[in-house]
Amino acid sequence: METDSYKTLATASEEVLYKEKNSKFFGYAYPISSEEEAKTIIEDLKKQHYSARHWCYAFQLGTTKIQYRANDDGEPNNSAGMPIYGQIQSFGVTNVLVVIVRYFGGVKLGVGGLISAYKTAAQMALETSAIIEKTIDIHYLIRFDYKNMNKVMRIIKEKNLDIVSQKMEMSCEIEISTRKKNAETTFDIFSNLFEVDIVEKE
Repeated sequence: METDSYKTLATASEEVLYKEKNSKFFGYAYPISSEEEAKTIIEDLKKQHYSARHWCYAFQLGTTKIQYRANDDGEPNNSAGMPIYGQIQSFGVTNVLVVIVRYFGGVKLGVGGLISAYKTAAQMALETSAIIEKTIDIHYLIRFDYKNMNKVMRIIKEKNLDIVSQKMEMSCEIEISTRKKNAETTFDIFSNLFEVDIVEKE
């Protein structure tokens, strides 16, 4: 059964600090909705921690189509980004960015030590975050003449559909959203209505 919900973070995590052999690893987790948003957050952290050595991160976006990136930012290959991404996967969350900022303490940790430190800092950041479940929603635009308003509104109410936005003039347009699992039924009801158009919103 295809699921129509996913887990993500309610809000940004608290800052966490993990120390290993004088190196400091500051961990942060954020809910994000786009790669642009991730970039902005990383830029802000670079300003905040301008004297740090590495700003390693991983993010995952999407529910049916997954997009992810893992960045070692100068650490040895796969010693930072992938361990961070592994934690996003093990917490089962998406639309999430985890950034670990490292201050080098003068003692090399070796690849094994780095993997363990980045993994632990990412885990700590995600553990302080409130994880929530959200439904995967499909948005539709319903277009109709004003005279058909009542029948459209009655269905919206009966089916408990969320109105995202509406334009009410001579010709009306309402954007609704519904859980993925109810989407087909919702579409069918409106497409069978006389003089009412429904299209899925891109």
